[in-house]
Amino acid sequence: MGVGGNFWEILKPYARYEGFDFARNKRVAVDLSFWIVQHETAVKYDHVRNPHLRLTFFRTVNLFSKFGAFPVFIVDGTPSPLKSQARIVRFFRSSGIDLSSLLAAEERVSVERNQVFQKSVEDCMELLKLLGMPVLKAKGEAEALCAQLNYEGQVDACITADSDAFLYGAKCVIKCLRPNSKEPFECYHMADIEDGLGLRREHLIAISLLVGNDHDLGGVQGIGLDTALRFVKCFNHAEVLNSLREIGSGSTSLFERSFLSDGEPSANSDKIPQKKIPHCSFCGHPGNKKSHCKVACKYCCTTTESGCSQKPAGFKCDCSSCDMVHKESDRKKNENWQVRVCRKIAMEQNFPNNDIIEMYCSDKNASDCPGPISWKNPETDMLVDFLVYHQLWEPSYIRLRMLPMMSTIFLKEMAANRTEALLYGQYEFDSIQRLKIRYGHRFYVVRWKKSSCMTGNINHSISSKDSLTQPDEIMQVDESVSILDELDIPQVHVDDGCSFLLTDENTVIVRDAFPEKVNSFLQKKEAEESKRCRKRCLRSNETHEKFQSPDSKGFQVAITEYYPSTKILNQAKGDSLARSSENPSGIGSSKRRSVVSVPNLSKSVRRRLLFN
Repeated sequence: MGVGGNFWEILKPYARYEGFDFARNKRVAVDLSFWIVQHETAVKYDHVRNPHLRLTFFRTVNLFSKFGAFPVFIVDGTPSPLKSQARIVRFFRSSGIDLSSLLAAEERVSVERNQVFQKSVEDCMELLKLLGMPVLKAKGEAEALCAQLNYEGQVDACITADSDAFLYGAKCVIKCLRPNSKEPFECYHMADIEDGLGLRREHLIAISLLVGNDHDLGGVQGIGLDTALRFVKCFNHAEVLNSLREIGSGSTSLFERSFLSDGEPSANSDKIPQKKIPHCSFCGHPGNKKSHCKVACKYCCTTTESGCSQKPAGFKCDCSSCDMVHKESDRKKNENWQVRVCRKIAMEQNFPNNDIIEMYCSDKNASDCPGPISWKNPETDMLVDFLVYHQLWEPSYIRLRMLPMMSTIFLKEMAANRTEALLYGQYEFDSIQRLKIRYGHRFYVVRWKKSSCMTGNINHSISSKDSLTQPDEIMQVDESVSILDELDIPQVHVDDGCSFLLTDENTVIVRDAFPEKVNSFLQKKEAEESKRCRKRCLRSNETHEKFQSPDSKGFQVAITEYYPSTKILNQAKGDSLARSSENPSGIGSSKRRSVVSVPNLSKSVRRRLLFN
């Protein structure tokens, strides 16, 4: 999707891998069609009921709660006739049908997507609206509206894998999400592309015209991505599209002109010599061999008077004359290559397509739903009914999976209004249980207590028994596709008749909502840490005193007491033999015999005998 010829590969070196907090409190435009297509390729249909609804639900809640982003969802409008024609060509190619049998599409007629896909989009739009997310419908392509919102500053980034977003003017594109990683966002900034490749938006449009795009799959015959990249760099960004128009019209002036790439002098410059200065065949430097045999030239710099040294294999002279000749040769090769590319372009009919250029350069990709972008609280009851009907999930399962989003909204409202309220109308903020490190980032594990005075409906109850039953347990997901699959399941605890919920919350949000609770937790943690430090100090002092006391039992004073040296053992053996001769009865010699037998035992045996 987007620019052809593996366009993402040339952008890969300029990718940024951002951490968890990159999208926090940022507005991001999401290409919903791309999500639905990715869902269809990632999840097996026969194992999951309505995969587009399932993963859209999990992704949205994850993006809002875990990463703290404010998503704006964009759906496609009426496709252009050019893309409709390209879609038909793509279908014929994937089906193996001969393109010669392709009927010419009627001019200015759009071909809508299939009804199954449209139904999936409508279902996801209804789900997102119930979640309180803004959904905008573009007049044309969804990535075009995403890029325009990003270009105008209404959103901070676009989430799409369609490289066309750069051509429409996007400044920051999030191509891939890796939720189970320290750096979950793979981002591309247009500023990095401009600095690294020297390409501006007009250059990228020119490349798409040469190698193909979603509106013209073919591009120019015989021109690949590397050739297109090198060719567009020959022009300034302000003139590259006009130059392509001039080349496509078959203007001979461009064929005959000298292309100046890197500030090289033109072919008619008087500074370039018409013929090369004679060089010595022996040393390879300017001059002749006869004079160099008598006196060494200044380039050889030999101390002997025998003449120049012989040039090595593959020698190239670097004098000013040779340098100018090499530059002239390279310039001619480059000019001939550019002329060949121009001829290929001129052979293409109706190149470039001005409708495609106008589509990319136009800023009239506004939404059919004008008005400020705003987010609302989820309509919980209607959302539960919707998912129960479409997914056959238990209401308690739905509410439990929605809990991260609801707790995030609750904490933000508490930080802004400081009003006493209950989560789900039942649970109140109890305490911070502990600090959790996940993928290198800090989270508070918050404990929510079931309030004694419940103001909500009993149907909001989250049962611990029901929450552990997960539908679609046989779902299989292709791990090679980066998706936001499921949420971190909140834990449900019942302690002394009180129900508690445990959720992972951002430390900043919790601190803004409940500063007293955070200060109390930090003070308690500091007191525990100081207590542990005192215990460690006492333990180290006791150990130090044991080292200082030689009479301490169980303390090894010298290693030689348990592992005597060979010299000492030999002396003991000699003494024992002498004593045995004096005491033939052997009375009181058992201990000495054990000392004599020590060298005959292995070290492991001696260690066991010692400590047992």
